[in-house]
Amino acid sequence: MDSPVPPRPAEPRPRRRDRHGRGMRGPVAPPQVPLSASRADTFRDLVEDSVERLERRWPQLADVDFLVLEVPVAPEEAVPLGVSLPAGRDRPARVVVYRRPVELRAKSRDERALLVHEVVVEQVAELLGLSPESVDPRYGQD
Repeated sequence: MDSPVPPRPAEPRPRRRDRHGRGMRGPVAPPQVPLSASRADTFRDLVEDSVERLERRWPQLADVDFLVLEVPVAPEEAVPLGVSLPAGRDRPARVVVYRRPVELRAKSRDERALLVHEVVVEQVAELLGLSPESVDPRYGQD
């Protein structure tokens, strides 16, 4: 006798919805929205913006590595906001900006952006052996 119900497939189909008609939950915000970017990503973007601004004026900064680390490895008496390391035999010069100490000192996004730029300018000035005002004429201005 023929069965009115078709046979079940050998492989189970992926479930698109649960039994209540609700589907899989998607992301809270689309990737274009700043809400989906982490604090570390937005901080890294601030550093990259400062570096791009300085590289237009100082093309030799293309050979310098700019890094963002959470905290200094071995803090001294005062916690530094950044450090510059001259080039070695097998590595290029580096400028390191420490994210957590900078974030703790800035109260708003605008203050954080300004402080990040000042730290980058100070470390580049130390690396180049110049004053921060000569590296960026707008240094210290709001």
